[in-house]
Amino acid sequence: MNAGSTRGRRTARTALALALPLAALAACGGGGQTGTSAEQGSGKGTITVWAHQGQASEAAALQNAVKTFNSSQDKIKVKLTLIPDTDYTKTITATDAAKLPDVMEFDGPTMASFVYNKKLTAIDDYVSTRTLANATDAIKAEGEIDGKHYGLGMYDSGLGVYGNKKLLDAAGVKYPKGLSDAWTAEQFTEAVRKLAAKDSDGKSLDLQENSGLANEWGTYGFAPIVWSAGGSLLKDGKAEGALDTPAVAAALKTFQSWKKYTDPNTDGNAFAKGRVALSWVGHWMYPAYSKALGKDLVVLPLPDFGDGPKTGQGSWAWGIGANTKNGKAAGAFLDSLLDDTNVAAMTTANGAPPGTESVLAKSALYKQGGPLQLYADQLAKPCGDTGIDKSCVAVTRPVTAGYPTVTAKFSEALSAVYGGADPKSALAKAARAIDQDFSDNAGYRIP
Repeated sequence: MNAGSTRGRRTARTALALALPLAALAACGGGGQTGTSAEQGSGKGTITVWAHQGQASEAAALQNAVKTFNSSQDKIKVKLTLIPDTDYTKTITATDAAKLPDVMEFDGPTMASFVYNKKLTAIDDYVSTRTLANATDAIKAEGEIDGKHYGLGMYDSGLGVYGNKKLLDAAGVKYPKGLSDAWTAEQFTEAVRKLAAKDSDGKSLDLQENSGLANEWGTYGFAPIVWSAGGSLLKDGKAEGALDTPAVAAALKTFQSWKKYTDPNTDGNAFAKGRVALSWVGHWMYPAYSKALGKDLVVLPLPDFGDGPKTGQGSWAWGIGANTKNGKAAGAFLDSLLDDTNVAAMTTANGAPPGTESVLAKSALYKQGGPLQLYADQLAKPCGDTGIDKSCVAVTRPVTAGYPTVTAKFSEALSAVYGGADPKSALAKAARAIDQDFSDNAGYRIP
């Protein structure tokens, strides 16, 4: 993989940029504070905006959005500060709420921690009803706590299995056409075995093992197995009885069985170079894979472990600082940032699924009949982070200030299982650790 695609993968996988400072988020413990000093303000003057500095094309799209907004009117001036993505979440975490900007970007699963620590205010009173209505249901689900919206994203994310049609056909493996005929877990396993038997090194699958599993990729990439098996990372604030069920343990036993057929992918090129026929990864690899395989690239849903195929969703989002003195101006800027022109420019820059209904419907990649229609179909069936059942597909990672513990303990368990540990024991250990932490922190209830 060339440097550009590596950088693109890292940035497009912004939904996964959490491994870094998550532990610090839970330790901030600001939940006991009462009230915030957010004010409507005059709707005029200078407002400050912080954003992560992603790949060059994303930064350029954002800078252009700010420049266009500033030149389109003379009431509000936006002052943008870009912070390197590796430092971004740590910077917000370490900054006193009173010193945060009027508008800030944040990685989706960090939102609840920032709300808990009084760093974000609800945006419902500041952005237009049109902006809220145009957000996809999946984007709204990620940004909602107790009926209030604290964030909206310009783009979303999703998972799938990329297939090499040439290798699938050569091995006589029939593959799904969409969500309605997704492989069962057994069918997927059989396909992996059949493809491996035709492969010189017996490896037919890429799980992005080179990214590691005991991190956010482990949770984002493979929590869908838990959800598809009828389990959950959390249910009613508890992991025990949701994460450590016999069905989830059996599903992870199946996941464990794939290791012998999995290419370690140390060079990041296992699928693009044709060493494997299947790659379990997200939308962000489409540009590199499409370039490498052309018409031989097929996009498939993740396998169904009994409760329907599932995918993760969520990425960077935008919110308003809890101490803003000019919420009206902040909302006006967000209305502009989330309009068709800017969302289209950003998603053209990074290739992610658009976070608004209007741009999604017109997207060359994601519209009906487009090469990545599957991702749009999945996001059109959002589960939120509760009420996960067969009728929905795209699941939001738990919206809780305790998410750092949830993702750390689950991904540790997943990595251990992949390495040969007993799934039942690993899941039970993770569930106990999560529940103990939640107990110690009064369930991370947001006042």
